[in-house]
Order: sequence, then C-alpha cells, then structure tokens
Amino acid sequence: MLKVAIIGGGSTYTPELINGFLERTDAFPVGELWLMDISPERLEVVGGFAQRMVEAKGAPFAVHLSTDRREAVRDASYVITQLRVGGMAARRADEYLGRRHGLIGQETTGVGGMAKGLRTIPVILSVAGDMRELAPGALLVNFANPAGLVTEAVSCYEPGVAVVGVCNAALNAKMTILERLEKQEHRIAPHRAELKTLGLNHLTWHYGFTVDGEDIWPEVFAGFLDELEQSSEPRWDIATVEILGMIPNYYLKYYYDTDKMLAAQEKWPPSRAEEVMQVEADLLRKYAEADRSEPPEDLMKRGGAHYSTVATQLLNAHYNDLQENHVVNIVHQGAVKSWPEDWVLEMPCRVGAEGIIPIPAKPLPPACFGLLAHVKSYEVLTVEAAIHGDRKAAYEALLTHPLGPPAGQVQTVLDDLLETNRKYLPRFWN
Repeated sequence: MLKVAIIGGGSTYTPELINGFLERTDAFPVGELWLMDISPERLEVVGGFAQRMVEAKGAPFAVHLSTDRREAVRDASYVITQLRVGGMAARRADEYLGRRHGLIGQETTGVGGMAKGLRTIPVILSVAGDMRELAPGALLVNFANPAGLVTEAVSCYEPGVAVVGVCNAALNAKMTILERLEKQEHRIAPHRAELKTLGLNHLTWHYGFTVDGEDIWPEVFAGFLDELEQSSEPRWDIATVEILGMIPNYYLKYYYDTDKMLAAQEKWPPSRAEEVMQVEADLLRKYAEADRSEPPEDLMKRGGAHYSTVATQLLNAHYNDLQENHVVNIVHQGAVKSWPEDWVLEMPCRVGAEGIIPIPAKPLPPACFGLLAHVKSYEVLTVEAAIHGDRKAAYEALLTHPLGPPAGQVQTVLDDLLETNRKYLPRFWN
C-alpha cells in the first residue's frame, strides 16, 4: 500500500484530489493519504471533510492530518505540492503590485508571477530536501504556481529528487477541442485523443491533435478559426492565429493583448484573488457541514477543472506502467533539438514505471521561440534570485521579462515587490 503526501492539504482544491484517488482505488493502492498544512484551522475543515468523503466510500484508505511536514513526507511514494505561500492575501498583493505600476499583476505572469515565484521556490526546495532525506526515490508532483518556474528550480538545485510540474491548462484545452468535435457529431472518448503542445507553463502553443493516432489537426484548427470568425468579439486576433497556424494558450493574452488585459485591471475591484477569496469562504463553510460527504458544485468556480484527473491519473500511470501520454513540465533532455537540454518545458511525455520521458518534438517557429527564450531567461534569473536572495539577479529578471517595467522603473518596482513581500523573503533582507 502506498503513502501519498499532499503539502498544502488545507487547499480548497483537496476534495477534488480525494475524488481522484477514490475513483482509482482498484488500480492505485493508496493506503495512507497525508494532508499537511501550516494552518490547523484550514486543515481541520478541509481535512475533516476529506475524511468524511473517504468514509462515505467505505474507507478504502486512511486520511491523516498533520502540521508536521517531515512526518507527512517520511516514507511517502508520492508527494504533491499545492501550497500558496502567503495565502490568497499575497496573491491579491501581487495583483495590485502590478496595477500600481501599470504592469500585469497576474499570479503566474509578469511581476505578480515573479513575486509568487520568489516566495514559493525556497519552500518547495525545502520540501524536496525533506524528500531526499526521508523519502528517497519518491516523485515530487508540483501544482504550486508558477509551476514551470518551480520545476526549473528543483531540477537545478535538487537534481537527486524526481520532479514533475503539472497544470490543468493542457487537459482543459484538450477537453474544449473534444467538446467542439462533439458538436459536429464526433463523440470521442478523451483517452483516444492526444494534444500536441509545446512551450513553458502558461506559455504554450497547441499545434496538433490526434485521435487513435490519426492526425486531425487541420479539422480542429479550421473549426477554431471558424469559431473566431463567427464571434462578435473574438478572443484572439484572427490574422495572428492564421499566421501562426497554432492555438495559443489562454495566458498568451497577457503578451499578445497586453493593453486589453491592463485595461481590465483598471476595473478592479474585484481582482481575481478577491473573487476567489469569496468563493473559498463559501466553500469552506460548506466543507464544514457535518453531514456533507460530497464536494459542492461551487468547487468549479475555484477554477480547477480536471485538476483531480491531471494529478491522480499521472500517479496511476507512473505506478502501473501505463505508458500514457501526459502534458507536464519537465527537463526535456534534448527532446527538442537545438534547444538547451536543461530547460524545463511543458510538453507531452510518456509516463510509465521507468519515469516520465519527454516525447521528441520539433522546435517552435521563431515567432514563438523568441518570446519563449525571452521568458526562459527571466525564469533562470528568478530562480537565482530566489535561491540566493540576489537583488542583482532579481533586477535583471525584471529587466528581462517582456512584461516587465521600462529600465528606468525597474528599481522602483523591485523595491516595492521586495517590501510588499518582506516577511516572505528573508533571504533578501539579511
């Protein structure tokens, strides 16, 4: 029987994970599921609800609650990180940090994403250090945003710990494509379809789609263009999509439509963090209901569609050597020729007992690679800044980011970022 530890177990996402494990008890033999969180109050509410969910299904595994991370990690086969350093209040601070300076303040993109990365990287690295000592051979599955940046840090500074970054964006894109096909009377089970995508986390381009191994991308792409052309307010510039021949990840709107996204920020409040804070308050009240053993429908407002499928099926495929394709964040090890082999990319990988193996892919065209390389340089600098409390590297990261401030404002923005997050960034204040 396996031990699985969830660091950040007090998250409102946790009930989705519980459902994922309950749906796979016949194949994935969890014996102990440990929910660890630094907040006893959140742990009591979310953890208590998780225990009732499992009991209602016949208690196929035990759910342990703990505020001791080392106890939770010890002897685990899998460790899932879904923590948020500073909680939702820090996310809100990231958003308004960007807004104050006329920059994108989103939690994973731009200055907001950098602030979150600086807070998160040292904590995830300490989890990886615990794993190296207490759970050697375990797989670290990181959901904490910015997922690609965190995976980059672990791969560089804890190379002995197997790590993979996961995100639900690729599966959401795949399911959206399948829904479009179903409207055209093509009902296709998800396991028969594969999405071809490449880039960085929240910076990918979808360029292929197969069903039972047959390429149907021309049909998929034509349908996407037709949808844009019929819309009174298309989500993307049609000419750009036609030229690229690919479907952009949603987060590319921050790069391709920066002015529009900045204008949306000016309408706050509420920011997305403030919306989620209300959603979470409602969810926690429902989780605390003593007679509740099923997640409320409001959980979908939290924005985690298909979260449980992504996480638990990845573990299932790894443990049972299913040789399935999953889109994850991982060091590509030369799978994309001519790109630096130590880069962490978001791309399809083959998942089985021997590990998570990147599937060779053609490099993206220059129009995409230029932006990707720009952001990757920012990621590498941000990792160095987070690890060492290096203000010079942090300055260079802001200067490098395509959504960063003009050179003359970099120091002002950096000072604000560090002061706003002072209690979470001790390495910068020694």
